Amino acid sequence: MLKDAQDLAVTSVSSIALAHLNNFMHQALSYGKEAEDAISNALAADPTCAIAHAYAAAYFLSQENAVDRQQALCHLKAARHHALYATQREQWYVQAIDAWAIGAIDRAISWHEAIAHTYPQDLISVQQGQYHYFYRGEATNLKRLAETVLPAHSDNHYLYGMLAFGLEQCGDLKQAESIGRKAIALNRHDPWAQHAVAHVLETQGRVAEGITWMECHADTWATCNSMLLTHNWWHVALYYLKQGDWQTTLELYDTSVWGHARKETPKDQVGAIALLLRLELQGIDVGDRWQTLSFYLRSRMHEHTLPFQDLHALYALARTGKKVWVAEMLQSMQAHAQTVDRSQRRAWLEIAVPTAQGLIAHAQEDWLMAITALKPVMHRFQEIGGSHTQRALFKQIYQNAQRKAASSALCTHHSITAKRLLKTA
Repeated sequence: MLKDAQDLAVTSVSSIALAHLNNFMHQALSYGKEAEDAISNALAADPTCAIAHAYAAAYFLSQENAVDRQQALCHLKAARHHALYATQREQWYVQAIDAWAIGAIDRAISWHEAIAHTYPQDLISVQQGQYHYFYRGEATNLKRLAETVLPAHSDNHYLYGMLAFGLEQCGDLKQAESIGRKAIALNRHDPWAQHAVAHVLETQGRVAEGITWMECHADTWATCNSMLLTHNWWHVALYYLKQGDWQTTLELYDTSVWGHARKETPKDQVGAIALLLRLELQGIDVGDRWQTLSFYLRSRMHEHTLPFQDLHALYALARTGKKVWVAEMLQSMQAHAQTVDRSQRRAWLEIAVPTAQGLIAHAQEDWLMAITALKPVMHRFQEIGGSHTQRALFKQIYQNAQRKAASSALCTHHSITAKRLLKTA
């Protein structure tokens, strides 16, 4: 039996397939843009390889859209069939991806945890487990999963990057920066480790240092997939926005955030939406960029793969005044929240739907309604996932609504006072 680059057995007799599998693992861990080609090549060399089909299914599920989901389901069917003859580790991984596909995230996580404890070499599984913890807002578990396999990965920059991000999300900024920089010392081309350090610098307000850090590594991003390429540039744009340099921020939006995006990809859309909204919250006119972006959101309206993505898409649609689309998407969200797997139902029902109502109200300048809807869920935003930096946007929207409401009330008060003075004059 063959062994992969992680020294784990792979049920295949094709050394060519194994080479492509190893390339896929490298692409996945480095957020490379050739991951899909690599796994396709592996399957072309050995269509009976269960773990290759499972990797392909995970790849397409991670795109978080309906079209790619159909491809994922085809690969899962093949993975389940061929897993009958596979190793225990491969069977467990197939089970994890199968659970993900039906929305049973608790079950998916339990399989990734089992793999981490029994086969700690498997960083692809660790990465997948962290993905689920990230979108459930479980930073402690995200960090712990990386720590679980740390003894098996001496001087592995990929794992250091995973651990650094977990540490940052848990608020251990000093250790996060140390581990992240250690990863980069081992491999300057690790974009996830670069990203982890960027989060630390942003959280600590080290804006100029953050710009230098990211821009001096930007030459390494040419091999990244669009998700991390645009996301790392998004962090650069946030630094410039914090400096008050909105012109550079807009230029980065046009050239590197939305400019480099795969326009139909939800995660790329989220970054663009979040940046436009942050600009507007600072009073910057973003021109017709909302209209341009919203063209690509129509297909998102009934997908509901992640509440975090839905909320961004819904706000963008509301911001363009597409009231019929907004009403349709909100109604669809509410229906989805009633039927989703129990492990996700509370996040959808108790947080995503009220937040959606608040965001719509804000986009339509109904400040009091925005405050009423958002206030009860302010302390629970972490349950819909995303990083601290990403979730801060919801708090900024709430605070903006409070300021606008107060300003409106003050204007009304002054107007009433002026009218009374005129009557008595």
